[in-house]
Amino acid sequence: MSKVTSPYDIIKTPVITEKAGDAKDRLNKITFLVNPKVGKVAIRNAVHSIFGVTVEKVNLLNQRGKVKKLGRSEGRRPDRKKAIVTLKKGDNIEVFDQV
Repeated sequence: MSKVTSPYDIIKTPVITEKAGDAKDRLNKITFLVNPKVGKVAIRNAVHSIFGVTVEKVNLLNQRGKVKKLGRSEGRRPDRKKAIVTLKKGDNIEVFDQV
C-alpha cells in the first residue's frame, strides 16, 4: 500500500446526488469519493481531521468503471471507491447544508 500523507489526499470529493442527500437528511450519512488505496481507519481519521466531527461507522464501496461506446470506438470509465460515513448523532458538516 502506498503512503498517503495528507487527509486531503484521502478524501477526493463529496458525492452530491439525490440519494446521498436523502441519506444525509434521514440517517446522518455522508458519501465521499476517496483514494482507492486507503482503508476505513484512514478515512475515519481524515474526516475527523478535516471537518472536526465524530465518525461512528465507515462503509466502503468499490465501483468498477462502465464500458462506454461512441461509434465504433470503445472506452472505459475509471474505477471509483466510495465511502459512506455515518456521523455521531448531533454532528453535522456545514458545507452540505447549503447544497
